[in-house]
Amino acid sequence: MKRLINLALIGAFCFAGLTYAADTVKIYGLVELSGTGTTSGTNFNNGVKLAVKEINAAGGILGRKIEYIAEDTQSNPGVSKGLAQKAVDEGSYVVMGPVFSGSILVSMAETKRAEIPNFVGGEAAAITQQGNPYIFRTSFTQSTAMPKVANYISDKIKAKVIDIIYTNNDFGKGGRDLAMKSFEARGIKMGADISTDAGQVDFSSAVLKARQSGSDALFVYTNEEEAARLLKELRKQGYTKPVIGETVLTSQKVIELAGDAANGAIAHVGLTADAPQATVKKFDQAYQKEYQSRTDHNGLKGYSAMYIVKAVTEKIGKFDSKALAQAMHGISFSAKQYPGILLDVSYDANGDLDRESYMTKVENGKQVVIETLASINKK
Repeated sequence: MKRLINLALIGAFCFAGLTYAADTVKIYGLVELSGTGTTSGTNFNNGVKLAVKEINAAGGILGRKIEYIAEDTQSNPGVSKGLAQKAVDEGSYVVMGPVFSGSILVSMAETKRAEIPNFVGGEAAAITQQGNPYIFRTSFTQSTAMPKVANYISDKIKAKVIDIIYTNNDFGKGGRDLAMKSFEARGIKMGADISTDAGQVDFSSAVLKARQSGSDALFVYTNEEEAARLLKELRKQGYTKPVIGETVLTSQKVIELAGDAANGAIAHVGLTADAPQATVKKFDQAYQKEYQSRTDHNGLKGYSAMYIVKAVTEKIGKFDSKALAQAMHGISFSAKQYPGILLDVSYDANGDLDRESYMTKVENGKQVVIETLASINKK
């Protein structure tokens, strides 16, 4: 009798385990929770977690709760590749992240091999130029963003010659190359071309080169911590010409780190918690309540990406990774129908997205939206 009871208990536990597995869907996050990408990765991860919490509280996706597992890439491409393999082996439905382009370019081969959709935060143009049908952006590609920046510099700043300070990595070099191409197309000549290192602390030499070049303005394309140090050095050396960037330069983290030195900085951003839309304001309030802090664009990217996964899964009516990836190509979403996606957005055949974006300026320690730019398809 005791043996029968034990067998019955074992069977019950096994059944409970199977039931639990059937009632959940596993999603892995490959995120920079340490290293040079900590700020970006943590915000992206927090956005994903907030969306997961809300979705699960509302009943999950097709009746199944999300089991979200965040893994730290340490901002290291090699680690990212290994974690992508782990996510594949563990049967992840989709993979969220990484944010850093260098890590994405390495890890996305693993998700492609397993035919698992991969929503990433990186902006390097090369990510979606390789014909990977399982890679999807949560932000603009550099090739979409840079022409908008060039138009603003030409039409509003009226700059004829511009310097560039960029980070010498996959992210920075790709942005620098496309920025130069976009500037040239608008008749803006290049001044000083200044390369800096990831994690660089001293920007005195870089700023001195910009001051001595005689150009009309400065374009900055670096990561958060480096951007803050650069802005401080620009203030220290009395640089007074317009300083323009893309996404990072006016982000919340840069403002916090740079302090008053951030005032006056201008940047094009694809997403910002300061956007005027009601959906974004609601997200901003929820994020601050959850984490007692504000997020930069990365938090919005992680949050909206998870809601996109929910919307597409419900559209295809099943948990099928390959079918989800196929459905993503050429799809459009309305924020009115899917508020969690935050803004109307569409995807092309390469996994690149299109939506409204913003020009922002730091005023009195706050990021202020100074202009809304229409999506490319609406022009």
